[in-house]
Amino acid sequence: MHSITSREHVLFKQLVKLEKSSRQRRLDRLTLLDGTHLIQAYHAAQQVPLKLIVNESRCEHAEIKHLLSEFSKRAEINIVIFSDALFRQISPVKTPTGILALIAIPPSEPNTVNDNQVFCALLEAIQDPGNLGSILRSAAAAGISDVYLSDDCADAWSPKTLRAAMGAHFSLTIHEQSDLVQVAQHFHGKVIATALQATQHLYETDLNGPVAFVFGNEGAGLSQEILHAVSEQVMIPMLDNTESLNAAAAAAICFFEKVRQQSFSNV
Repeated sequence: MHSITSREHVLFKQLVKLEKSSRQRRLDRLTLLDGTHLIQAYHAAQQVPLKLIVNESRCEHAEIKHLLSEFSKRAEINIVIFSDALFRQISPVKTPTGILALIAIPPSEPNTVNDNQVFCALLEAIQDPGNLGSILRSAAAAGISDVYLSDDCADAWSPKTLRAAMGAHFSLTIHEQSDLVQVAQHFHGKVIATALQATQHLYETDLNGPVAFVFGNEGAGLSQEILHAVSEQVMIPMLDNTESLNAAAAAAICFFEKVRQQSFSNV
């Protein structure tokens, strides 16, 4: 372990850029995990961070100390101590957790679709990182394999999205900057969009077999291009005077309706 106290240090400058800039994250194919939970989830997925960055005053915190002792056994991991003042400037949260991990972003294959995919999600222009992270979290919990993001979605690998997803990234294949129309056309099962104007209810739809769900922008919904590419449109029944659901809530309902139907079909 070594300590860094200067703002001029090359690592400090790199981490500041990565925390603030999605463009820099895409260029470097690097991002930051914040806190012990995400780092442990990453490690549980048999992944090794490039560096651990620790707040000097938190080195003796029980969880952080235990994590450091585990990773210190790995010679390839560089553990760096930052002064409290510097750590606050690279922390993605107002109240720093005390530990960050620098990790490589996996390669992205935007439009790759194969015959083994049976449960996928296509996300068009989801703008809020918290919504995106919540959708990814539900997707992982429901057993989805692949998630395709249009090029105008929020950054899937931003620290905020990673926090909201709570480790879901590490059990999903995430395809950024995808052509969703092309993906929908090549998927070998049903491609189902949720739309307020649809007349078919989600709960009346057979979701057994390969399914890809499509969800759109929080305000504008789905584009006409993707709506023309789907095989079915469904609506989620709601009580009167309710205009719509949050995108993340709608996604969770759809994902787990498929899980429910599969569970009953396997009984």
